[in-house]
Amino acid sequence: MPKLTIDGREVEVEPGLTVLQACEQVGIEIPRFCYHERLSIAGNCRMCLVDMERAPKPVASCAMPVGEGMVIHTNTEKVRKMRKGVMEFLLINHPLDCPICDQGGECDLQDQAMAYGFDRGRFQENKRAVEDKDLGPLIATEMTRCIHCTRCIRFATEVAGVPELGATGRGEAMEVGTYVEHALTSELSGNMIDLCPVGALTSKPYAFAARPWELHKTQSIDVLDAVGSNVRVDARGPEVLRVLPRLNEEVNEEWISDKTRFACDGLKRRRLDRAYVRRDGRLVEATWQEAFAAIAERLDGVAGPRIAAIAGDLADCEAMVALKDLMAALGSPHVDCRQDGAKLDPGNRAGYLFNTTIAGIEQADVCLLVGTNPRIEAAVLNSRLRKRFVMGGFTVGVIGEAADLTYRTEILGNDPAVIEQLAAGKHPFAERLQAAHWPMVIVGMGALARPDGAAVLAACRTIAERFEMVREADGWNGFNVLHTAAARVGGLDLGLVPGEGGRDVAGILDGAAKGEVEVVYLLGADEIDTGGLGGAFVIYQGHHGDAGASRADVILPGAAYTEKNATYVNTEGRVQRTARAVFPPGQGREDWTVLRALSDALGRPLPYDNLGQVRDRLTEVNPVFAAVGDVVPAPWGPFGAAGKMEAAPFASPVADFYGTDPISRASPTMAECSALCAAPQDRKTGTDG
Repeated sequence: MPKLTIDGREVEVEPGLTVLQACEQVGIEIPRFCYHERLSIAGNCRMCLVDMERAPKPVASCAMPVGEGMVIHTNTEKVRKMRKGVMEFLLINHPLDCPICDQGGECDLQDQAMAYGFDRGRFQENKRAVEDKDLGPLIATEMTRCIHCTRCIRFATEVAGVPELGATGRGEAMEVGTYVEHALTSELSGNMIDLCPVGALTSKPYAFAARPWELHKTQSIDVLDAVGSNVRVDARGPEVLRVLPRLNEEVNEEWISDKTRFACDGLKRRRLDRAYVRRDGRLVEATWQEAFAAIAERLDGVAGPRIAAIAGDLADCEAMVALKDLMAALGSPHVDCRQDGAKLDPGNRAGYLFNTTIAGIEQADVCLLVGTNPRIEAAVLNSRLRKRFVMGGFTVGVIGEAADLTYRTEILGNDPAVIEQLAAGKHPFAERLQAAHWPMVIVGMGALARPDGAAVLAACRTIAERFEMVREADGWNGFNVLHTAAARVGGLDLGLVPGEGGRDVAGILDGAAKGEVEVVYLLGADEIDTGGLGGAFVIYQGHHGDAGASRADVILPGAAYTEKNATYVNTEGRVQRTARAVFPPGQGREDWTVLRALSDALGRPLPYDNLGQVRDRLTEVNPVFAAVGDVVPAPWGPFGAAGKMEAAPFASPVADFYGTDPISRASPTMAECSALCAAPQDRKTGTDG
């Protein structure tokens, strides 16, 4: 390990580090604009210049590898003069419009100009101006502010895998933008706003809404997909104004999807803020007592087997355990959390988890995707797959629809027969799996939410076992299920599946249509065919006026994920918790409290009165809920049901990335993105691989 001297201190660092990284390790701050830990080194802002003895000129510390015997000075008068000079050049063309810039208060250029810059400007010539670029409905541009750090270009090319940004021209004529004017097509484009060290790229929906010091910041979890990205919710008063990523190396690193970031404007639209009861065919406002009385009157004398409940994709674990307990008290075995009808086996936890873990993707060397398009089903997880691909030595085979996943793939076909061939070792790709040291398979809802989903699941388990994807010796488990719903794993962990003689979602709808199920409780269930509920009495509890609410006979207003302290389990089985950033509007209440109050009105009170007791109940039902923030490995065992697979091709369950849930569907920003994607565009979105 090389030894070098930094500011008079002799330090020993790992080989391969840069001088900047070595300085950071010993606690010395080096200013920078173009350098970012997760992007390739550009070395073009020169703000990180340091003085190295025996070097003929200052060196860019971000691009200089450490060497034995180096002597580095970072805080001499010479270095300070360099930094002031570089900052002066960076500000030559900058408009200095901090008072009207959305980046004001959290701007790297602002902060570093104060800490390292000159006390006045000496440039007397005219400043240049650059025409703004139209990058779509999400990112606002003020390209005159751009300092050409190229972070956005490198992110688009390296992380997002959509090389649509670049620099044209040279010197003072250089401009950053799309080569052919069009909106960015990446599902991760909003991360460029965080990466931009100046105000050149800012959030278009958030423009001129607030200053950072006005916002109350709450650490929380995203629930708009099953990844469980760690986020920070920024609110002012009763309104959520923006959602930003929070660092978690195990889950989302420091990225979030555009849906996570920009759908927050849907939280204040189409909200259910009071109870409603249907009278004479119309929903009319009611008090909580009137709503509960209407439910109690309808349930009076109804036998348990004629009552059913469906939990939606955004339901939290506290609400789901309360729903399960209430249905048990009413004597109903008809409970299900699988709105899409996925044939998941709740009897074995390893059969419905992303066992490799998201971070574990970086260890794999061969991946088989079955019936899934991770780019639109879990954009942040897809970026991990691309990251592993860019590292090299990674092969991806796809059984399903051909799609641009932002990395090179081998399309094996869109026929379930390919799974049978692989399970028998008769497909050419079987040789890749056999030779792999760390193989993995990812099975999506496009394969499992089919009538033959249990057979597909069993066949994929056979593939995992045949090619030794599950090994106790080194703890590797390469079998993975990629969920699309934030509530799915938590619901399965809690056993929100039909009991003995119970009906699943399809059975509940069929029973309601035939009059065999009289009362259906929808806990935020909006993705089902509500037209199939027939003449059943429908109770809808949720926070948005979506499909379920329009069919309801009684509406109970709940709370969105930003408005409650709630537990969710992501696709890899990691238990995480949201925190309340704002209060629900109007009469809305946290969902478990609504169920607790309803149980009193029905004469079957649930045995918990506060959040701590509900969480004790979670742990009582399944001990995994005690390990908050961790992934508890699941023991391997049999799951699925061997049988004949249909010849129908696989199809992704996500038709519109920007409209997968009630919050996104209520968002004007997401509606604009959906319309843009639906419009025909004359462009090519290939990837360099």
